[in-house]
Order: sequence, then C-alpha cells, then structure tokens
Amino acid sequence: MFFRKKKPQKRERPNIDVQVPKVTPKAKSETKPFVPPEPKKKPARKHDVEKNFIEVFRKLSYRHRAYDIWRDFIVMFACTLSNVTDKFHYEERETRYMKIIQKYNKEERMLFPELLAQTIAALDDNPEQDFLGDIYTKLDLQDEGRQQFFTPYCVCQAMADITMNNVVELVEKQGYITICDPCCGAGATLIAAIHSAKKQLKKTNLNFQNHVLVAAQDIDEIVALMCYIQLSLLGVAAYIKVGNSLSEPMAEGDSLENYWFTFMYFSEIWTTRRLLKSMDALMRNGGD
Repeated sequence: MFFRKKKPQKRERPNIDVQVPKVTPKAKSETKPFVPPEPKKKPARKHDVEKNFIEVFRKLSYRHRAYDIWRDFIVMFACTLSNVTDKFHYEERETRYMKIIQKYNKEERMLFPELLAQTIAALDDNPEQDFLGDIYTKLDLQDEGRQQFFTPYCVCQAMADITMNNVVELVEKQGYITICDPCCGAGATLIAAIHSAKKQLKKTNLNFQNHVLVAAQDIDEIVALMCYIQLSLLGVAAYIKVGNSLSEPMAEGDSLENYWFTFMYFSEIWTTRRLLKSMDALMRNGGD
C-alpha cells in the first residue's frame, strides 16, 4: 500500500519590526585609550599598627621585663625628641639615653626604631587618639597601686566638645589660649581638647599651632613622657613637668630640671611671645 508523503507547509516568519539604532563611530580625536584605574591605597588601620607594635615589643621581652622595656623605650624616645631643639637639657638627656641603650644587644637595639616608627605611623594615620595610652593598657603595664586607669578617648572627646566652646572668641581677644592638665597621664584629655580647639579655629582660617599652648604635669615620669611624645608628634606647643602637682605645682621661677618642651614650643611665634611677656614683666617690675 503506497502512502504519499505530504509536503511540509511553509511557516511564515512573523513580521516583527525591530528598529536597530544606528551607531555613529567617533572621530579619532575623540577616542581615548582605556586606562585602568589605580588601586586605592588602603589606609593603615589602628588594629594593624597596634598589632605590629606589640609583636615587635614581644621580641624584646625574651630577656627583659615588659615594664622595663616600656620605660626604656619611652625615656629614649623622649630624650631623642628633646635633644633636637632643647639644648639646655641636651648633655644630661644624651647621657641618659646612652646609659639605657647599653643594656640591649645589637639585635635588640634595632627593634626600638621599629617601635618609634609604628608610633609615628599610628598618630599620622589618626591624630585623634591616645595611641601610647591604649598600648600601655593593652600590655597591662598601668600602676594599679596609684589607681592608674586611663580615661577612654571617646569620653575625653565628649568632655572636650562640651567645655571647649569659646576658643575663637578667646583667641581673638588675647591671641592664644592655654590648656592645662595637672594630672595629664598619657595626654588623652589634652589631645581631645586640642582637636576640639583645632576644628573651631580652622573655621576662621587660624592655625591651632600658633594659638594653642599646653601646660601639663604628672607625678609619674613615664606617663608624663608618653604625653610629651604624643604632643610633640602632633605638633603642639607644650611644656610638661614631671612632679607632684599638689606639692610641686608649676610656678614662675621654677627649676627647669624636670620640664620637657616640645618642638613647637621653640617656634618663632612662641619664642616671640615669651620674649614680649618677659619684657612686659620687666617693665612692670621696674615701674614698681
């Protein structure tokens, strides 16, 4: 039986009108080569810097006690900063530095510049912090016998924002302000107050370095020098006295034996102010 195959039916293509936009090629002068974007540099994180600092610090602790290492690091760092500008104390502090460094072997001596570099990097990355105070606490080195507990920086910042509310007015009236702390510790309260003043002065295009002076004191030499180091690195005009603020407060005519002066304190503008103040006092005393 024969079956004839049916011819396949042709299907008509649906009439879909698609409009394709015309692309006009750009002129050669408009064509720019593709330049891949540069990878963004990741900012240094406080946690990373602290971790690196503590790792280097631990390498020194195989032969030395942790507190002794910290004390030696702080004193040598402070002497190094002081001897750049303070020639009055140079010989004494240079001798002290050399005596301390002799306790460490060649490999150990190379670790102290690393601790210094980590401290500078931390404050350069974030000036609004108490870096040395935080590390000191993390290493559990505070003197509990003296009730030595550092105020968290966030609390210091809140206190500064509440109290530092008329900086511009005072500066316009008397030329500068003095921030005092008779129990400065590592300087967290001062650092917060300085930055509060800095933000207010910046709105009127004034440089805080020329209009903010810090006077601080603490009975504990090590924490006082921690404050000195941090204020020096932050470019603050300051002087710090080591001593009991109740029985040995700062006073005119005080012996400078236990005073530490920052770089900015010796700048031209602050030197000129001290000179004018001395001349004014001399004239007033002569008039009496």
